[in-house]
Amino acid sequence: MLFDHIDLRVRNLAATRPLYDALLPAMGCSRINADDESAGYHQPAETGGEPFLWLVEDPAHEPSDTRIAFAAQSRAEVDRYAAIAQGAGARAFEPPALQPEYSPNYYATFFEDVAGNKIEICCRTPE
Repeated sequence: MLFDHIDLRVRNLAATRPLYDALLPAMGCSRINADDESAGYHQPAETGGEPFLWLVEDPAHEPSDTRIAFAAQSRAEVDRYAAIAQGAGARAFEPPALQPEYSPNYYATFFEDVAGNKIEICCRTPE
């Protein structure tokens, strides 16, 4: 099953954007459109419609245990994205490591944005 986009709520858009402004362009969503209440991150080939990820300001937002996992093509890519996220203010940062409890080749980093939303970047291919 495919999905169209992610609509992610955050309490404070300005405080949350630096992480996504650094990470998502590195992951291929290099076209950003934003206003005072939202920011959309598009893949460059998109010619309209919804962006891949929307950040929407909602001052009443309370994060949950839901986690968004982004796929990387290699362990080196996980490492690169993790460094970008950590440098851009990721919180509760867990460095990339094998996660054998998920599967033998599962390599991932885990962190939270400033709003408390849980993010993961993973790769399932053997090194």
